[in-house]
Amino acid sequence: MKMSGYVARAAVSMLALSATPAFADAPLSIAPIFSDNMVLQRGKSIPITGSAQPGANIQVQIDAELPISAIADETGHWKAQLPGHAAGGPHKLAVTSKGTLGVTFANIRFGDVFLCSGQSNMEFTLRHATNADVFIAQSANVDLRLFNVPRQSSITPQTQFASPAKWAVSAPDTTPDFSAACYFMGAELQQNRRVPVGLIAASWGGSVIQDWMPPQTLKAVGGYDKGLSLLELRARDTAAADRLWGETLVGYLGKSAAKLQAPQPADITHFWESWGNPDLAMFDGTGIFRTTVTLTADQAKAARSLSVGRVDDIDQTLVNGQIVGSTMGWDTLRSYAVKPGLLHAGSNTIEVRVIDTGGGGGMWGTEPRALVLADGKTVPIDGPWQFVRGASLSEAGAPPYVPWIGGSGLTTLFNGMIAPIGEFPLAGIAWYQGESNVSDAAGYARLLPAMMAEWRKRFSTQSFAMAQLANFGPLRSAPAESVWAELREAQRRVVAADSNAGMAVTIDIGDPYDIHPTNKRDVGHRLALAIDGRGKAPLPQVRRDGGQVILHFDRALNVVGNDLPIGFEACEIQGKCRFAAARKTDANSIAVEAGNDVRYIRYLWADSPITNLFGPDGVPISPFEAAIP
Repeated sequence: MKMSGYVARAAVSMLALSATPAFADAPLSIAPIFSDNMVLQRGKSIPITGSAQPGANIQVQIDAELPISAIADETGHWKAQLPGHAAGGPHKLAVTSKGTLGVTFANIRFGDVFLCSGQSNMEFTLRHATNADVFIAQSANVDLRLFNVPRQSSITPQTQFASPAKWAVSAPDTTPDFSAACYFMGAELQQNRRVPVGLIAASWGGSVIQDWMPPQTLKAVGGYDKGLSLLELRARDTAAADRLWGETLVGYLGKSAAKLQAPQPADITHFWESWGNPDLAMFDGTGIFRTTVTLTADQAKAARSLSVGRVDDIDQTLVNGQIVGSTMGWDTLRSYAVKPGLLHAGSNTIEVRVIDTGGGGGMWGTEPRALVLADGKTVPIDGPWQFVRGASLSEAGAPPYVPWIGGSGLTTLFNGMIAPIGEFPLAGIAWYQGESNVSDAAGYARLLPAMMAEWRKRFSTQSFAMAQLANFGPLRSAPAESVWAELREAQRRVVAADSNAGMAVTIDIGDPYDIHPTNKRDVGHRLALAIDGRGKAPLPQVRRDGGQVILHFDRALNVVGNDLPIGFEACEIQGKCRFAAARKTDANSIAVEAGNDVRYIRYLWADSPITNLFGPDGVPISPFEAAIP
């Protein structure tokens, strides 16, 4: 799941958050998450931080209450602890420093605040959701407040957002570009709880979970020391880090290109999934594009750079067998310097080695591909191109990620988008992510609880709601292995083992042909249920009964259409499964025709399964895999 990439930005200067100008001799600022119209978490002490002249006395005051004092330390940093307040408002918050005018925030409320984060299905805006016009027109709500965290990737923790940001009251002019799933969740929670609700949206399309975690958490999980060391090196020596990553990429490509298939003509304007080749329809892995370009001696001597257009996701580009550059980013134009003497008169080989990590793959787009000469003229590289498929991700393993690239790296989104929020207390967290980690469900099962623990501690909350991956990918008429099903099971198990977590099952509201389904209203509704503790998905109780397996669920079951639920598989060993007839035997139980040789039961184990089994709240029963005692 991919969206346009952004490079890391330098930290912006401290923001002035009121109409009153800061004084040059006594600057006073406050953390960027604070602004007019904000919601502060009810019932919790609120740390309010900022900077001022070292030694300055800071006063923080709500309305006419007694002010809270803080002293700026030797670096100018100060922190005041505002005591908890009951839900309500509007209030006014004033921050002053002795001898100066300060900042005043108006129209603030105390209520419940939620952070919504993840990749593009959480980033997906309300203006693009089903029936957007109706929902936007009805979105005015003085007790619902929105805060959009600007995109920012950074190799070091930031205290400021990438650009000025502020809280906004929910209204038709503020909701269209806000997260649709987050909006629907927040609007329902506000209606149900009857208190002000604040929503903070911080998402990045195509992002992996590793990029949302601080380095100390990744170190504790284990397996990321090499990438984190490379990230630290990048901060000191860019060239050395680039060189070391290139060497790692060479090793991976050598392994994944060891068993190449026969070459075939390549369409370099479209993803390889759209070529009509069944072997490439859902292929994530390595492929090699090759072509030749014929040059005169003068052209070869004058060549300065090579442009190969867009490549999804990672490329390593070679000219006459020598590497000229590598880049990661599905929507990034590639242009690489060509050293003198690399090209020669006559035929020259251009090779683009590609690693696709998910979604579309390969060279794509209509931008010119050419050699650029010293005088600015170009020599087109228009093919014909040949393509050779290499190993899949499941065969070769996870590729080496560039740890400093936003969305696909390590800790850069935490540094750029989570760290500037500070330790802002929350009522809960909603998470919709996982598509970019489907190739490693086992790793995700280790990373997710660690990230949850880190964020809970940072934001003083325990409530965590997760959207399970929706159906996406080809419909199948026979049992098959599915990395999407494996990732869903990892999500389900993490939630089932966590008493303060809930899951929004979305297996019925996806789109087999679109990774970004537009029905975000039901996603938001189910996230609201999960936040309120009604989104558990434990395994059913499993027992044998002759040739049947009885599954007893913790809730009443509703089979849509008749009493014959579909989607169950009886499995002898891994990879040897068959569809099994099932029937509802009582309000909470299903009998599956299995046989004595069956070791475990799988349910909805496919990229895009079809379900007709629901709970009493209209939410489908989660996919699962369960051993038979």
